[in-house]
Amino acid sequence: MGWRAVFKKEIRLYFASPVAYVVFSFFLLISGWFFSQIFLFYSDASMRSFMQPQFAQNLSVTENVMRPLFTNLSVVLLFFIPMLTMRLFAEEKKSGTIELLLTYPVRDGEVLLGKYLAALALFALLLALTLVYPGLVSAFTRVEWGPVLTGYLGLLLTGATFLAVGVLVSSLTENQIVAGFGAFGVLLAFWIVGWGAEWASGNLRAVLQYVSIPEHIDGFSRGIIDTRDLVYYVSAIALALFLTLRSLESKRWRG
Repeated sequence: MGWRAVFKKEIRLYFASPVAYVVFSFFLLISGWFFSQIFLFYSDASMRSFMQPQFAQNLSVTENVMRPLFTNLSVVLLFFIPMLTMRLFAEEKKSGTIELLLTYPVRDGEVLLGKYLAALALFALLLALTLVYPGLVSAFTRVEWGPVLTGYLGLLLTGATFLAVGVLVSSLTENQIVAGFGAFGVLLAFWIVGWGAEWASGNLRAVLQYVSIPEHIDGFSRGIIDTRDLVYYVSAIALALFLTLRSLESKRWRG
């Protein structure tokens, strides 16, 4: 299938350039720092609970370590996901290879699928490396793996949505910097749009809360899989990829 050739090409390009290594290094460095600080705070609280047993009942590794970690990682993704997607189509446009790519016996949808899945595979690998954090926690205390796994599912769906938006923005410009900052701007807007719900009412309040990304992350970190959250992520990914496909088709017709 044509998408496989595009997928393999993109994976090679990621690791043939500094992009993958820079993103991996800085993401793991920042996420590791967050984890260490959260875990040290939890350890200190655990020690103090021996002297004040009434506080021990409120200590949960899921609530006090993994849930804050998932929240922090979702924020970090706002900055790092655009780095993975900014070159996917923008670089092809700038170098002029997009015309050559679109004239190959490969459908536009296969080109899009190959590039998107390559970025998603890279992100999934990056996320898998952070499994060392709950692994370290389990060496000291019992971990409820159900909420941990659903938390990772939430991060995977959030990252997949961010990637789809990043691919869309990259297809609209030939400048990688513009694509990166544009994707970050769009994602940030959907991150903070829920803040306006505090001053809104009625249907507008409900809409602002629904389109706000943080509204759909929290449930996963608490071990809850809500079909409304799944529909939100799947719909956002499908819409972004559909608009990207229309962008590519318009490029073909314009020549």
